Amino acid sequence: MTTALTLSHRRDAMAFREPFRISGYLFESMPAVIATISDGDVTGRGEAAGVYYLGDDPDHIERELERCRAQVEAGIDREELRGLLPPGGARNALDCALWELESLRKNTPVWKLVGVAPPKPLVTTFTLPAEDPAEILRRLADLPALKALKLKLEGDLAGDSERVRAVRAARPDVWLGVDANQGYGGDDLDELVAMLVREKVLLLEQPVRRGEEALLDNWQSPIPVAADESIQDLVELEAQHARFQVLNIKLDKCGGLTEALMMAKRGRQLGMKIMVGNMAGATLSTAPAFVLAQLCDVVDLDGPWFVADDPLAASLYADGEIMLPANLWGAG
Repeated sequence: MTTALTLSHRRDAMAFREPFRISGYLFESMPAVIATISDGDVTGRGEAAGVYYLGDDPDHIERELERCRAQVEAGIDREELRGLLPPGGARNALDCALWELESLRKNTPVWKLVGVAPPKPLVTTFTLPAEDPAEILRRLADLPALKALKLKLEGDLAGDSERVRAVRAARPDVWLGVDANQGYGGDDLDELVAMLVREKVLLLEQPVRRGEEALLDNWQSPIPVAADESIQDLVELEAQHARFQVLNIKLDKCGGLTEALMMAKRGRQLGMKIMVGNMAGATLSTAPAFVLAQLCDVVDLDGPWFVADDPLAASLYADGEIMLPANLWGAG
């Protein structure tokens, strides 16, 4: 017999410590919705910010949660949820809440339910905004000890070259990737990548606009190119994988840990490297992503560091690595 459940949700403002600029956007916050599913004894939680460039904001997330309230409260499993809601923030919040609910019911950690090894500390990137070089270096000085950096690009080749050179000169020792956030067209790709190679940049993320991936056809890059905005879920992975070497999986994009794990497995089968990222987000949203991170080649889970009032953020990071407390989400 299926146990009746109770769904509730609330918003969190998720203000940033400082405004954060990427190509085409300036963020002062990234509000999130926290969904909870309770069986009366234990409660599962999931946090989602949605996908800002697809109109998947907290208003949309809460409408989707209310639209499926009856089915959720009647009792639903994660596979049924995948058929009920499309990829996005609402499904992510509910999927993660169901994972935690099962973990607590069975008194079994989520990582064990997933079938991965016990979580260990992982090197994570810390992200620098697309500001002028002086401001970027100021932000860099405020970051914790790190081993890997990701620099946001603006889409202006001259300005981006200055940004990359400044960061590489300041930190010649770190792994460095860049994220163009859809900022470039096809004509500038060769010159962009030549500059990145000179500065020993090891990853180029999302150089072209979502929907214009054909610009990458027959283009050979000497450094790996990662898909972020271009691949949201399993369907888009099948359609777009040949144009990229790295898959950046975000739970808000794909709709939760369940689909994220499926994407990681399929991406490996397709010969891709696997990366995990987050749409900003506090510690709660990072917890399920950290389970996925145990399977990844590149980890980009610095979101909590940039949230103004996340009380656990500082304790998650040490010596350039991230490690979450065992009992933070699910059974410890």
